[in-house]
Amino acid sequence: MARFVLGAAPMKHTLLGLALAIALSGCNTDSPSSGIAGIGASPTASVSQVTDTFSGTVDVGGTDFHTFTVIATGGSISATLTAAGPPPTIFMGFGVGVVNGTSCALLTNGFLNTQASTSPQLVGTINSGTYCLAVYDIGNQTAQVAYTATVTHF
Repeated sequence: MARFVLGAAPMKHTLLGLALAIALSGCNTDSPSSGIAGIGASPTASVSQVTDTFSGTVDVGGTDFHTFTVIATGGSISATLTAAGPPPTIFMGFGVGVVNGTSCALLTNGFLNTQASTSPQLVGTINSGTYCLAVYDIGNQTAQVAYTATVTHF
């Protein structure tokens, strides 16, 4: 499983946010928002986990990608190549990136060569924005490969 992080020091910001939330949890404020995420927010406001499912085909020497949108800043993400073949044991390139014109520019540490699995192959944190999930031939295909993949994020 590959792990990746997008953005500057998300763990540091998460810990700072947690510390602020704990420190301010006993405070009562009538301010609708202080400008810091989570402070002054409605107690019923929450971001739901989203699972996007994509399928397609990859031609010999080709790439196929799909876009998805992450809403939560610093949210978690996992990507799973759930099926690929024939043959069902083929290794495919698999990654998360950003759309660059008509291609998907993969993130640093956001891609790998993998077989289909029921467990996520890519896990990490990612900022809000629009991203792409790519499946591509790594040079071992002799015919078109069909695939299914999921991306789970907040």
